[in-house]
Amino acid sequence: MSKPKHIVLTSHPGRGGAKPVPIYWGEIDPLKRGPIIGSLSKSSHRNAIGTHSGSYAVYRALAVASGALQADHRPDFTNTSPAEHIGPYPSWGDPNKIVCLDPFGGLVSEIYTQFYQQGYDIRPTIAITKAHINFPELQDAVAKKRVQVDGKIVKEGGNLVVTKIAIDPVWYLPGIAARLGVEESNLRRILFQQTGGMFAELVTRPDLQVFLPPIGGTTVYIVGDVANIADPNKQLAVRVHDECNGSDVFGSDICTCRPYLVHGVEVCIQTAQTGGSGIIVYFRKEGRALGEVTKFLVYNARKRQEGGDRADAYFARTECVAGVQDMRFQELMPDVLHWLGISKIDRLVSMSDMKYNAIVNSGIQVVDRVPIPEDWIPADAQVEIVAKKAAGYYTPNPVPTAKTLAETKGRSLVD
Repeated sequence: MSKPKHIVLTSHPGRGGAKPVPIYWGEIDPLKRGPIIGSLSKSSHRNAIGTHSGSYAVYRALAVASGALQADHRPDFTNTSPAEHIGPYPSWGDPNKIVCLDPFGGLVSEIYTQFYQQGYDIRPTIAITKAHINFPELQDAVAKKRVQVDGKIVKEGGNLVVTKIAIDPVWYLPGIAARLGVEESNLRRILFQQTGGMFAELVTRPDLQVFLPPIGGTTVYIVGDVANIADPNKQLAVRVHDECNGSDVFGSDICTCRPYLVHGVEVCIQTAQTGGSGIIVYFRKEGRALGEVTKFLVYNARKRQEGGDRADAYFARTECVAGVQDMRFQELMPDVLHWLGISKIDRLVSMSDMKYNAIVNSGIQVVDRVPIPEDWIPADAQVEIVAKKAAGYYTPNPVPTAKTLAETKGRSLVD
């Protein structure tokens, strides 16, 4: 009988062994910064905790376990380079501006050629492509003349031309800790504990400062000229949207998520067609990052309580089930805006003070905030709107004063 193979569950820096390529987060020169290597083909090359593809790494494991995928597969990146050029911007070299994505993640096959030639397996964490999108509300907006068919941005049939960007999470742990106001050692320990000990290097490898968490990523949809985004003299509309599968995809009427997403797209189109650009940033943070199971449990609790679904109990029922109202941590949200080189947003399509505060506190100017039209709010979602307004979580217009910002700091918003 052959002896069982030993599996190395974690690694420790050895005195005589080869050390991984160091990462100097915040270096504007990507060669000085160093590549992010979370691939599994050669453990001595790894300089990041975790592995690539976020939550999809688990499916990759299933594919390897079932024999559908070779564990040592190396991707061929021929003709996969970005369809649009973005950056670099000064924010790419500021370790305080970007802590939860790799600004060079879409350029690795071009930047790190010498490392590939030396046998390093480096994977992109950002991909940029072109596409058309369409949905019934957009066709309706064209029919009602709210959106014009111009043949360039909006084509016949309501087909909207977009630049589409997929971003996998890449966390610089010292920066994440600083952003949240916690000790890095404490952050590492709790990440290790709350993932059931999934990533031992969080506590055994303090020399590794980059973590590839198994969570959902971000998608960016750009309407209009990409070059306009970083130009403060060009109009820019932005909708920052957190995933809501029930509403966004299936049209559930208990919240305003899909109507607000559609409204954001319309504002982006209108801004782009007048010489500016529009951006939809879509985060995979289902149910305020509480998850869909928790969200549906809260729905049941709200509907079955005495007196039915009530605005005065809206937040309390969430907290009873989840222990917290919101786990999205909007403090990390502006990083993608800084990656895009944004310094000014002319039209922020949101009533959420939490999103607004995070953006302006990161150094980005917001000129105007655009609320959802009242007649776009589904009847069953009125409880949500009334609850938010009663709690002081919404400030549609004008832009809040410094006093208002101070008063609302720290509140959880659910737009």
